[in-house]
Amino acid sequence: MTTTFTVRRAASSAPAAAPLLDPKELPPARLFIGGTFTDTVAPERTERTDVIDPATEEVIARIPDGSAEDVDRAVRAAADAARGGWARLVPKERSEILHAIAGRIAEHADVLVRLEAANTGKPLSVARDDVAGTVDTFRFMAGALRAPTSMAAGEYAEGHLSVVLREPLGVVGVVTPWNYPLLMAAWKLAPILAAGNTVVLKPSEQTPLTTLKFAELVADLLPPGVLNVVTGLGPVVGARLAEHPDVAMIALTGSVGSGKAVARAAAGSLKRVHLELGGKAPVVVLADADVRAVAASLRVAGFWNSGQECGAACRVLVHESLADALVAELAREVAGLVVGDPRAGEEVEVGPLVSKAHFDRVRGYLGRALGAGARAVTGGGALDGPGYFVAPTVLVDVAPGAEITREEVFGPVVTVETFTDEEEAVRRANEGAFGLSASLWTESARRSHALAARLDAGTVWVNSHLVLAGEVPWGGFKGSGYGRDLSLYALDDYSRTKHVMHNQVPQGQDMQGQVPQSQDTQGQDPQGQDTHNQVPHEQVRHDHTPAG
Repeated sequence: MTTTFTVRRAASSAPAAAPLLDPKELPPARLFIGGTFTDTVAPERTERTDVIDPATEEVIARIPDGSAEDVDRAVRAAADAARGGWARLVPKERSEILHAIAGRIAEHADVLVRLEAANTGKPLSVARDDVAGTVDTFRFMAGALRAPTSMAAGEYAEGHLSVVLREPLGVVGVVTPWNYPLLMAAWKLAPILAAGNTVVLKPSEQTPLTTLKFAELVADLLPPGVLNVVTGLGPVVGARLAEHPDVAMIALTGSVGSGKAVARAAAGSLKRVHLELGGKAPVVVLADADVRAVAASLRVAGFWNSGQECGAACRVLVHESLADALVAELAREVAGLVVGDPRAGEEVEVGPLVSKAHFDRVRGYLGRALGAGARAVTGGGALDGPGYFVAPTVLVDVAPGAEITREEVFGPVVTVETFTDEEEAVRRANEGAFGLSASLWTESARRSHALAARLDAGTVWVNSHLVLAGEVPWGGFKGSGYGRDLSLYALDDYSRTKHVMHNQVPQGQDMQGQVPQSQDTQGQDPQGQDTHNQVPHEQVRHDHTPAG
């Protein structure tokens, strides 16, 4: 029998039924440019986007839709700040500012948690984890920027000292998604600022509130223009950021479609592009796996943030000998999930989807999958009442290659498929368009090493899923994009390498340190050829092709 769910809501007479936010706690509904909140270029003609609480479908705020001209203003402010000295601060000074930002976020964690929960529908526990992750990201980058890694200085060509420098890029444009508004902003902002760049950031028009609140909280900590926030729509604000000639790099976390649009727009100015896109994480369960451990992990990793997670454990590939046992255990785990409004208390584990459009999209995937013969052992559809709630769903009898196994549903939906041997498991795990993350479940150390190396994903977990740390990189292959968030690799992504080579041979001395014997032959070899600043023969270009 299919497990059913009801939405837990705050009782109308309970204190928890009070609004998550006092209106005074909302950030200014304006753009943040040059260190201050400001109106759009033409406020009287500016459209505004309603920001909706997805648990209640009520309007929280109305945020202005910025224009291309607003992006131009923000880029000018960011470029001025870059020239004004932010990039020239010594690492210690930038580190102290990033630590101060982390401290300010921690100090205001409560309001940020409630703001994120109201804007996205996240359970309080999820929103709290996001804010804690934001603090940790800034703290890690504050330390990492003081300990850069690079090639050692040395003589790699005789008589010449090479020094490799890491420099800021300049102005970086950032586009962040609606599923983790504050945390994804931190994943971008912390390394970008740590590397000495300045930023113009466009948050999702659906979830801009914590980004604006962040700007409000840290405005006095950063020089004017170092951080700028322009709200608005992707085809306007995002497109202008991607094509702007004075933006050195565009970094986006979002959908594959958005990533392709940004990359196309960026091509005109040959700017760098950093893309963290979608995922469809396979969970490969071998015949010797611990079924209870798999099911317990999937309860969290498959349904965290209502499944609106690019690394979610959403596609289970289980050896046929374990399939029945795993499905039974997984159904038991998922049936215990508490679905509800974040106001209903700390027990809520799964909230609503972020918007009506996304709610309809996920329902469409479920309807087509069930119509094609899949069977829901839990959930299977929307839940009654206000809010964009979909029941936590486990689908079985899913045909190989079905739409719901290939495309990113981005909701509380986990599919279960079976395989017969390891070769088939690896082949099917790698057959999709995405390559962000995967997990492998086995008690064999040999299998874990051998098969993890063959899974085509940027992160492979062994006997766990969706465990992250600031010290290790996050990013994918194939349709999941390129570039790395978190870790020292992010600092590398948001900086450029410069090689400076110093000729150390004194004038009037040859490469072997011998001073010529006579004025007549100084600077010449016995055949009369010039030896000043001599370069080894094998390093001279012999073609006439301009260097790339």
